Amino acid sequence: MITGKNYLGNKQLDKGTKTYKTFNPLLNIENEFVFVEATSEEIDEAVHLASEAFKVFRTISGEKKAAFLNAIADEILALNDELIQTYCKESGLPEGRAKGERGRTVFQLRSFADLVKEGSWVEASIDTAQPNREPLPKPDLRKLLIPLGPVVVFGASNFPLAYSTAGGDTAAALAAGCPVIVKSHPMHAGTGELVASAIIKAAEKTDMPNGVFSNLNSSGVEVGTQLVKHPEVKAVGFTGSLRGGRALYDLASQREEPIPVFAEMGSINPVIMLPNALKNRAEDLAKTYAGSIILGTGQFCTKPGLLLAIKSDALTQFISILSKEIVKIEPTCMLHPNIIGAYENNKSKMISQAGLSVVSDFENDVQTNYAKQAITTVEGQTFLENTNLHQEVFGPFSMVVQCQDKEQLELIISKLEGQLTGTLIADNEASEYPGLISALQNRVGRIIYNGVPTGVEVCPSMVHGGPYPASTDSRFTAVGINSIKRWVRPFSYQDWPNELLPDELKNENPLGISRLVDNKQTNDSI
Repeated sequence: MITGKNYLGNKQLDKGTKTYKTFNPLLNIENEFVFVEATSEEIDEAVHLASEAFKVFRTISGEKKAAFLNAIADEILALNDELIQTYCKESGLPEGRAKGERGRTVFQLRSFADLVKEGSWVEASIDTAQPNREPLPKPDLRKLLIPLGPVVVFGASNFPLAYSTAGGDTAAALAAGCPVIVKSHPMHAGTGELVASAIIKAAEKTDMPNGVFSNLNSSGVEVGTQLVKHPEVKAVGFTGSLRGGRALYDLASQREEPIPVFAEMGSINPVIMLPNALKNRAEDLAKTYAGSIILGTGQFCTKPGLLLAIKSDALTQFISILSKEIVKIEPTCMLHPNIIGAYENNKSKMISQAGLSVVSDFENDVQTNYAKQAITTVEGQTFLENTNLHQEVFGPFSMVVQCQDKEQLELIISKLEGQLTGTLIADNEASEYPGLISALQNRVGRIIYNGVPTGVEVCPSMVHGGPYPASTDSRFTAVGINSIKRWVRPFSYQDWPNELLPDELKNENPLGISRLVDNKQTNDSI
């Protein structure tokens, strides 16, 4: 049942006077539930609860944390149709997408449960003492990863489940031993509250400390600003726009004690189509990419927003077919009036740039909040000279850059801002372009061969991140079990008594985990 209240640990409060509602973009009406924005006092209480919970939660065994994470997954599934219906009402997304995203959310939670239950993720490393070493004795040193402290997670607009309240950031932080305070996204606050109730139920059922999770409502920037500035908050997770992520990053860096902000801020995901591939597969590629560009109304951070190739008759054919194919696809609903408003505004700004040509623009009337897709094209030199053309247009919009030659194509890639993905479309010709592939690798977090960038597999080998501004720290991924490393830091014990060490570092290795002992990976005791 949706109450519109804030969760401060296991307590629900609504002391504030500022209220708001979510919006159904399909019906173009407000939803019925009223949400109360968290007050400054409630924010302080939530953070204090998290700080106190951290003292206990950081010491809880991997087995107990796994039980907690699995219980969250169970409770989310128990929400059943109420969650799915609320998700659809607040996002305009179809039921199939809602169920798929719920499945991904549950899978992420269970993956982290398996990770922490096994335990080797802490990267335990032991260098035993050598008291007789000359000229100086060597001390006993033991290292592992420890949690940072309370983490603030900002829910994402385009993934109300998998990147929001119990999404990847929250699951990874809880797995690491960090309490989480979610700043709920105002566009899907009802979905967020339902998921929050599942997390609280799971925490109570598995005897987690009160304050291990809180969920705060907010319709603007004030709650998020206060959270990031709060001295007891130790890290931030964010998925959204460059403007929003950069604002949080700057706030965090200006604190008396600066803290990390792990922000994933979007991407135009360049796709390079090499000559043979275009010559042999122009029609198939055009049809495939028309579908990828408009998938989810272009509201994926991995949407192919930039297609690049060397000028040729095959490229001209590709542009012609892509232009026809994309307008055959019926437009779909965007997430919110604000989202489509931003899309139309950014699309207009892009189209107004000198040298850019619109080759396809859906012209028929559409329902309210439905986005009209568009394809544009530009010369390579114009693209190089005007960095405004490099910006993301969030929605079903893409640009084809027509390059003069191989050298210009490589130069454009090397001058691009950081991206989440890069794609190479090739027919037995990739070996002829080592410099181009190297330049692309330097600009992206994931490189795709003969595929589409849309779709992010949740597995250990996935990297969802990239050089700035794709993310604030290209050393980390926001997807998969390795994303846990954002919420920990390395910590060493020197000459510490065995009985006072954490189990992961004790001589007898009571957890049976894999450890690096004197430069040898082993599960054995010492």
